[in-house]
Amino acid sequence: MTTLRLILGDQLSNSISSLRGSDHSRDIIFMCEVWDEATHVKHHKKKIAFLFSAMRHFSEELRREKYEVEYTQIDDQDNAGSFRGEIERMLKKHAIARIVVTHPGEYRVLSEIQQWQSDFGLPVEIRADDRFLCSPEEFGNWCKGRKQLRMEYFYREMRKKSNILMLEGEPVGGQWNYDAENRKPPQSGLHVPPPFLGKVDSITLNVMQSVAERFGNHFGDLEPFYFAVTRQDALQVLDLFIEERLGSFGDFQDAMIEGEPWMFHSHISFYLNCGLLLPLECARAAEAAYQSGKAPLNAVEGFIRQIIGWREYVRGVYWLNMPEYAQKNYFQARRKLPDFFWTGKTSMNCLHQCVSETRQNAYAHHIQRLMVLGNFALLAGIDPKDVNEWFLIVFADAYEWVELPNVSGMVLFADGGLLASKPYAAGGNYINKMSNYCRGCSFKVTSKNGPDACPFNYLYWDFLERNRSKLRSNPRVGMMYRTYDRMSDEKKNAIREDSRSFLSAIE
Repeated sequence: MTTLRLILGDQLSNSISSLRGSDHSRDIIFMCEVWDEATHVKHHKKKIAFLFSAMRHFSEELRREKYEVEYTQIDDQDNAGSFRGEIERMLKKHAIARIVVTHPGEYRVLSEIQQWQSDFGLPVEIRADDRFLCSPEEFGNWCKGRKQLRMEYFYREMRKKSNILMLEGEPVGGQWNYDAENRKPPQSGLHVPPPFLGKVDSITLNVMQSVAERFGNHFGDLEPFYFAVTRQDALQVLDLFIEERLGSFGDFQDAMIEGEPWMFHSHISFYLNCGLLLPLECARAAEAAYQSGKAPLNAVEGFIRQIIGWREYVRGVYWLNMPEYAQKNYFQARRKLPDFFWTGKTSMNCLHQCVSETRQNAYAHHIQRLMVLGNFALLAGIDPKDVNEWFLIVFADAYEWVELPNVSGMVLFADGGLLASKPYAAGGNYINKMSNYCRGCSFKVTSKNGPDACPFNYLYWDFLERNRSKLRSNPRVGMMYRTYDRMSDEKKNAIREDSRSFLSAIE
């Protein structure tokens, strides 16, 4: 009995559940680069090149391990262009008795695969993706009976379950969370180590040529290309982070410096989310660095919280609430995404820096995403569908399961507080404190109103006033309304007029 084992582009792990029990003499491992997935949204050119190259390298690794692999490249003449079409082609080519696939990361893809058994008339086994610590079912059970879902409490459960940074049932150091120590602004003369720079081999070069020809009208720069595309190189990225960046990661994880897009972050989300790295091995590596005295506890705990806490939490929120979650728009935001999110051409230097670096690298670190790009979209009332599409397009680590809760829940508060306890809205002072962007800006961060004022300053108050009916009862926002209400009528009118003028201009 021949089994067709489908490996998706974000499942590049030798330990993936769909490979277990494979009969090397009969079973066929199938991987395909399809037009529908590359253009479902017009993904960043560098993102497409990264995934196609990583997929081709992984297929070669499977062949070396004596698997029988069928692989369809994007340029193949008989490429059907979709998962369904490619499966139909394999069923005609081979005598397949059943299909095995690991649970996909997107609801859209899962819905399609769930139809295959009836459509194709043969068994289709969808196996759990046990690369994650918490299954959707386990997360659902954790949610039962809770009035609010707060990541901090979920994170503690994951720490206990995985026994990471634990000592006799208690957190190492006596605290679960050291986030209060991880908010230092950038210092002058701060040395940021260079990031990992992967080599472009013949496989990657061929992929890049195909991407340039077929996806040339997509957003982003294809070159220079520097991603790791094999597990061996991805492990080097992890090692480089542990040795050179982790020690300062905690202190400066929120800091932003012009011309330093990578800072002290790990840059492993690309590889975690496509399967070249596994979450527990990354968390264990950081824990070992603390135990050996190579990195402080605040840095290690903060990194581990992102891996086994936040990452697992947003996946749980996604599968618990789909498909309705994709339609959430709590503030009824309807404004279209401004053109400068694509061009970077704006007088607001912080946005110019973040969009330009995203175009170049298919990457921005989490504070750039949340407190610059996302904060602007929140304050300006940009439609969540537009913002979600943009985030999914431009970042090479973006898949819907991780992107949608982060954007609709954390960035835009579009879910009304299911994921976060308050909107992460801020004026220009936050960006000025955590970056040097304001020094090179056409606007003055110290000015609150008028043509020279930083737009974040008046948009912040305008956002609060526009959404007063939905936010005034939020205990974490109430103090800001009391501050606004003490303003003079003249000040409030200036806020409204400056906001109206600015928002009209970007339309």
